[in-house]
Amino acid sequence: MESDLIVQVPERRTGGYLPTVWDPQLINSFTTPYTYESDGIRLEELKQAARCLFTSVNRTDEKLDMIDKMERLDIAKFFDKEINEFLAHLNPNAATDLFTLALQFRLLRHHGFFVTSDVFNKFMNSDGKFTEKLSEDIGGLLSLYEASYVGLAGEDDVLEEANTFTTKHLELAMENLEDRDLAHQIKQSLDVPLHRRLPCMEARNFINIYQRDGNNSSVLLELAKLNFNLLQSVYLSELRELSEWWSGLKMKEKLPFARDRMVECYFWAVGSVPEPKFYKCRRNLTKYGSLATVLDDVYDIYGSMDELKKYTTAVKRWNMEVRDELPEYMEVCYKAMYDHVNEMVEDALNAHGLNILPYIKEMLMWVCYVQSLHVEAEWYYGGYMPTLDEHLKNSWISIGIAVGLAYVFLALLEDSDSLDHSQLQFFDHWSESDLFYLSSLITRLLDDLTTSKVEMERGEITNSIQCYMIQEGVSEEEARNHIKSLTSESWKRLNKLVVDPSIPTGFAKIALTMTRCVQRMYQFGDWFGIQSTANKDCVTSSLFNCV
Repeated sequence: MESDLIVQVPERRTGGYLPTVWDPQLINSFTTPYTYESDGIRLEELKQAARCLFTSVNRTDEKLDMIDKMERLDIAKFFDKEINEFLAHLNPNAATDLFTLALQFRLLRHHGFFVTSDVFNKFMNSDGKFTEKLSEDIGGLLSLYEASYVGLAGEDDVLEEANTFTTKHLELAMENLEDRDLAHQIKQSLDVPLHRRLPCMEARNFINIYQRDGNNSSVLLELAKLNFNLLQSVYLSELRELSEWWSGLKMKEKLPFARDRMVECYFWAVGSVPEPKFYKCRRNLTKYGSLATVLDDVYDIYGSMDELKKYTTAVKRWNMEVRDELPEYMEVCYKAMYDHVNEMVEDALNAHGLNILPYIKEMLMWVCYVQSLHVEAEWYYGGYMPTLDEHLKNSWISIGIAVGLAYVFLALLEDSDSLDHSQLQFFDHWSESDLFYLSSLITRLLDDLTTSKVEMERGEITNSIQCYMIQEGVSEEEARNHIKSLTSESWKRLNKLVVDPSIPTGFAKIALTMTRCVQRMYQFGDWFGIQSTANKDCVTSSLFNCV
């Protein structure tokens, strides 16, 4: 008599994630009347009219105010040459009122012109504190508050003092302001300062504010609206194609435990590289993000340690023959990843004769990402609690931003007029790059601050809050405050890198934009986990509803 075989099935956990709210039928139901073919001429007319308007303004304070409004409307990009020429000739100490001085300081730093925080000394006492009479100047306070967020690592404490002073008085003033629009803007800034806001979302927000301003420019307003709507028309077309790709993979049917967050990943791609010409980069970022989100669930909650070892080994070997050694649900992930990378490689090879496979597979991207997920799985199954330093050393990679930045860098390289192969050496030292690290670190810290409670309830232990609590023997509140402080300091270090001439042109600014996008994604909860009303409204207003 044959003995019965007992097959041990690994216990499977679940993240309890809800299905996507963005099914293909819903995506295809959205339409737009705008196209560059039909509205492109009007766009150029408005650009020219806005350029004439800008050059006609002579007063420095009025020109600075116009630049600020243009940036918030996301149309300053059309006039970079004119704006930079104007800013280059400014005297940083000339302004006498707080509003103008702080605005000038912020705009100069935003555009890469260094100006010392000593310019604010005229508004401070001998003890290094801002004079109390400034508390009556609400506009000046708000301008100084916004300027305090362009501080750099290693600077003196002037901007920290400015932040403390303005936060205190703005919170007090907000309760009694009769101007509700101003009160609303103060609340928005106290939640997220302008320097950390995502440009496309701020454009949508500020268009609504600006059109209620009795002194608005009809030219700037129309240009902002048309630009927003035309970009949205491009995004809607791209999203339909990506929806078809995602549906074809049948991830929902084959991996029902995993999050279906393709649309949320596309928002991340749009927020990071919004220019129409980077459509392939947005496609690649969306595909990467969608597949990485699934893999995160495979490693975090579903796969057994034996299965995860097989998948990690398969990624290192990088050929389709290894699929047969994987469980069926992993085969789907592996093939989708493999096909996606090959698509990128063929694009670069056909367009520029550039073989990017080694950079995608080995030096930075998928191998490193999967290995970092594997480390976290080993910690979980081994019951090991890492120190905060150990956690961050691994999790700045597992959060996935470094891979996204690598995709962007390759896109910029392919878009350049003359392909500089030597710039590929930038990847040789990616693990030592502060730009890769800081964008990733800020994302990791924001993610942990947002998701730690749910993760701890689910049994996951490797988040920065929990690591620091156990390492230092402190309360959750104390741990959160430490992580917030670490996040703030990381922003200052990132600000300094944005103007670093040693970093390839444009790359640092996109890294900053991607980090701003992440800031928005985690503003109202776990972007990739829950599907809150605020997050759904964010997607709808940016991708589907015209302004």
